[in-house]
This record gives sequence, structure tokens and C-alpha cells, in this order.
Amino acid sequence: MYDWSEEHQAIIAVVRRFVDEEIRPHLDDLEHNGVPPYEILRKMYDVFGLKEMAQENFKRQLDKKISGEEPSRASRGGSDPGAQLISTIELCRVSPGLVTSLGVSTGLAAGTINKLGTPAQMERWALDLMTLDKIGAWAITEPDSGSDALGGMRTSAKRDGDEYVINGQKTWITNGPYADTIVLYAKLDDGSGEDMRNRKVLTFVLDKGMPGLEQAKPMRKMGQHGSPTGEVFLSDVRAGKDRLLGESEEPKGGGRQSAKDNFVAERAGVAAMSLGIIEECVKLSIDYAKHRKLWGTPIGDFQLIQLKLAQMEVARINVRNMVFAHIERSSQGAVPTLAEASAMKLYAAQAACQVADDAIQIFGGNGYIAEYRVEQLSRDARVLRIYAGTDEMQVVAIAKDLIRS
Repeated sequence: MYDWSEEHQAIIAVVRRFVDEEIRPHLDDLEHNGVPPYEILRKMYDVFGLKEMAQENFKRQLDKKISGEEPSRASRGGSDPGAQLISTIELCRVSPGLVTSLGVSTGLAAGTINKLGTPAQMERWALDLMTLDKIGAWAITEPDSGSDALGGMRTSAKRDGDEYVINGQKTWITNGPYADTIVLYAKLDDGSGEDMRNRKVLTFVLDKGMPGLEQAKPMRKMGQHGSPTGEVFLSDVRAGKDRLLGESEEPKGGGRQSAKDNFVAERAGVAAMSLGIIEECVKLSIDYAKHRKLWGTPIGDFQLIQLKLAQMEVARINVRNMVFAHIERSSQGAVPTLAEASAMKLYAAQAACQVADDAIQIFGGNGYIAEYRVEQLSRDARVLRIYAGTDEMQVVAIAKDLIRS
């Protein structure tokens, strides 16, 4: 059975030290003062040599693209999926929003460019995203097409000579307010009158400051304040063919398939995020139950508190086993199906929300106060049941796959 190796344990210890020294002291700035997370993430890249690893990984992917070999979807380097997920789990113990911003920039945005782009497009945009020299956004969701992201999409790209004219609106875009580079999905408007739902989906790369491109200020959200989210408006934005990924309206694995592949990676990643939140809530709750006294007795001696702790531990073990099974299979080159990734996300996200809610209950009134941190983790966990597809959409994906098999 898979478990953390001694090398993994050493990495965990080092990452936790960095989190304690470089992230926890800045939580108030991230949570309450609107400070973007990017300088903290860049410092992490510098401390752990992740920038150099990203450069090496980019060169490998570029060489594969030039030789005609399919590039890997991984964008942050290394061949050990366990080591790659350690930072996700550990960062989520303190600020899941950091992982959301990092994953969208280096994973979804850079990963899409590496998969669909030409070598020239990879060099133009992806490398800077992978090293965090620039910040990326992945813009697919619209106000009226959240769960129906592809079918309900209304953002359009109309041919005009050698260019495309893009109009529309994207919302709930992670890193949207500050992104230097935006990977944007739009429906082709070729004048044929074809039903909007069935039109080709094109993928463009846009840069901050382009005429007609507006990046709205950060939204006020319930949680994950460490991850800026905003709207993107497009009014007659002109994009040449050099900004169309693959420089083709039908690149290999493009459009709809690219988005679906990203959903698989994103949903599996939510399980690792959930594990970090669960582990921290369990740790904090055990410590509190040992030291908080009621009628002169530690509350951990009361059976109702013990029941909550036991249920939280069961959830931790189950989610950890899901994550470990995913790491083991990934190390063997296996990619989860959409149904498998959806099942991981559905269970893990619900477990994280329940564990965080139980932690607040154990803390009582203190749990409702930001100082005790379980309040923040509960707010941060809640969006895991919404983004990358709501719980309801995970159920649909799982059931459809079962019926079709």
C-alpha cells in the first residue's frame, strides 16, 4: 500500500517550516487586507528551486512538442506525483486559496498552452507562467453557463480577415483581476446560423492591456480570500491567428476535449486540497479537545465530542486513501476517467466541508472567531463543492459513465 517515503517526509517537514515562517504571518493580509498571493508564491518558488524545475520541465515538454510527441499535462516538473501533491496538501492546511491561484496559473493556463499550442506559442507564453514570472487565468465560465460551461457558452469569436473579433463576458475567473495572460474559450461565429450550443470551441491566449479587454476588480467572496477572483469583459477584442492555440480551429485535443481533460485534472486535485483542510481541522480539533475544559474536565472526555473526532478521522483516512491511490496510479502512468475524478472530488469536497463544520462545533463560540482558524478553513472548504463542477454535476458525470459502460 502506498505511503509517504522517508524522502517525502523530509519534503513535508521543509514545506511545513516554510508555511509556518513565510505564510502564517501573512494570513491576515491575505484574508482581510486584499493582498494578492503572488509574491508569497514566488518566494516559495525561489526557496525550493521550483523556478529552475519549471524551466527544466518546460524544456522537456517543448522538446516533445517539437519531436511530435504528446506533451505531459503536468506543468510543475518532476516525475514523482506524490512529491508534487505535497505542496498542495500542506498549503491547503493554511490557505487553500494559494493553491487555487497557483494551480490555475501553472496548471490550467500553462498546461493548456503546452498541450494545444505550437512551440512558438509555448515559448511566448507558457514558460513565464510555469516559472510564475507572469500570472495566468483560465477563462471558460460565464454568468449563464456555470455548470453548462461548453454548451451554454456565449462568448463569440468572429473571423475578420486574418483576425478574430471576440465579444463576451467571463466570470468567477481565478486570477482574473491580476492575470498577465488569459487562456480564453470562445464559440466560433462563422455566420452559418448554427445553434450556438453546437459551434466549435476555440481557445485563445490574450494579454493584459489589449484594447477591449477589461479585467474587473476582485470580487468579495465567502472564502478563499487568498485567491483573487473576478470578471473579464471582451468588447471587440482583436486576436490574430498567432493567439489561437495551435494556430488552427481544430488543433489536436482542442476546444471541447481540452476543457474536459482539464476538468479531470482539476477534480482530482480537489481531493488533495480537501485532504490538507481535513488534516489541519483534525489536528486543531484534537489539540483543542485536549486543553479546553468544561466543568473541570477536558471536552475530549465527553462522548459527543469523541464521536465528532472519530467521524473526522474516518473522513481523513478515506480521503487520504483516495489521494494515495491516485498518486500510485499516476506514478504508473494511469490517468483517471472523468467519472473517477468526479467521484474523488464529490466525496472529498463533501468530507472537507463536514469536517470543517464539525471542527467549528467542537470549538463552540471560539470556532466562530477568525482567530481560531477553523472559521477560515470552513469558508475556504465550501467552494470545493462548487468550482470545477458542482456536486450535482459530479453525480451526473459519474452516473453517465456507469450507464454507458
